[in-house]
Amino acid sequence: MKLTLAELADILDGSVVGDSNAKVNNLSKIEDASSGDVTFISNPKYLPWIYKTNATVVIIDKGTAYNGNLKCNLIEVDNSYSAFNSLIKTFSSEQASHFGIMDNAIIDSTSKLGESISIGHFSLIAENCRIGDNVIIMDNVSIAKNVTIGDNCLIHSGVRIYYDTIIGDNCIIHSNSVVGSDGFGYAPNKGGEYIKTPQIGNVTIGDNVEIGSNSSIDRATLGSTVISDGVKIDNLVQIAHNVTVGKNTVIAGQCGIAGSTKIGENCQIGGQVGIIGHLTIGNNVKINGQTGVFSNIKDNAILKGTPAIDERTFNRSYVYFRNLEKIVKDVNQLKKNDAGNN
Repeated sequence: MKLTLAELADILDGSVVGDSNAKVNNLSKIEDASSGDVTFISNPKYLPWIYKTNATVVIIDKGTAYNGNLKCNLIEVDNSYSAFNSLIKTFSSEQASHFGIMDNAIIDSTSKLGESISIGHFSLIAENCRIGDNVIIMDNVSIAKNVTIGDNCLIHSGVRIYYDTIIGDNCIIHSNSVVGSDGFGYAPNKGGEYIKTPQIGNVTIGDNVEIGSNSSIDRATLGSTVISDGVKIDNLVQIAHNVTVGKNTVIAGQCGIAGSTKIGENCQIGGQVGIIGHLTIGNNVKINGQTGVFSNIKDNAILKGTPAIDERTFNRSYVYFRNLEKIVKDVNQLKKNDAGNN
């Protein structure tokens, strides 16, 4: 794709500083850019690169301070990060495109398919499924019976979707993720053996959800495991049975959320966070990476550490922990001095 800066500015609702007729055809990091490239600055520490980049144009926030000694053009926008993100979607050559239904795909006659459906090699759609319009199902996908998938979804290769799962519109599920596998439910008998508790609920996923590769979302024991609208889940995340994740919450890689926990809306959960079961996490909560959450959390909290505490409290406490050896020596010396004085 080749665009003039005038056309690019129109797409981004921005304004050109420089040559509106210059053309670009590629996206790049600012330090690696060359002629014909578009790049951006959102972090102030990269601002010095604006004077030495070889990019044809740099997208910046309106009001960014710079001197006039530039060899590149600029496009000023309200939010450079968001603008560049939208350009990635526009320029991307990796976006899956419709390819039709492969001859070796297996589709049960009782399932209903929408318009403009693509189904890849060796993919299976079992009985009584409902697949919406403009859905792309890549190779080796397994969709069990009674699954519903909304419009404009993209299911990457190797995904496994268990029976009775409901998926909304505009969702993306990346390779080798599993949706609807059995929850981890067992009860010990008198002999100490663990007897499996049947998991007869389902998973319900809202609209505009993205699930990273190799993640698992367990079906409910009863009722539903719920992933609400706008949730974004990274790679290698485990969400257990009967968990509810509120709207627009983001969960980073290697997190584990135990059964029946309810997570609020607009939360940000860092990598390797562990949350025990049957908790309630409020809205707008931020949880730093590697935090261990063992109790209910109120709205708007920012947490860090294991067990999780307020981030500011953790940071203050860490100063003492880091110097604990010296503090202990000082205390012991004071005890000796006190004993000598007596």
